[in-house]
Amino acid sequence: MPKEKIHPNYAAVQVKCACGSNFETRSTHKGDIHVEICSVCHPFYTGKQRLVDTAGRVERFRRKYAKSDEAVAAAAAATK
Repeated sequence: MPKEKIHPNYAAVQVKCACGSNFETRSTHKGDIHVEICSVCHPFYTGKQRLVDTAGRVERFRRKYAKSDEAVAAAAAATK
C-alpha cells in the first residue's frame, strides 16, 4: 500500500473521444479527459485510412495548394 498523504489521488475518470466513444480508466487527472482520436477511430487500429480534420486544417491546406496547382496547370497550358 502507498504511504498516505504523499501520493496523488488515483481515481476513475471518463475518457471521451471526438468520435463519440467513451471509456473509463484510472488517472491522477481531475475530471474527464477529452481526446480527438482513440483506438476506436484511429487508422492503425481500424485498418481504414481516413483524414482526421481538426478545425478545418485539411480543407485550408487543400484550398491553399489548389491555387498553386491551378497556376502550374495554366503555365503548362501556355507553353504548349
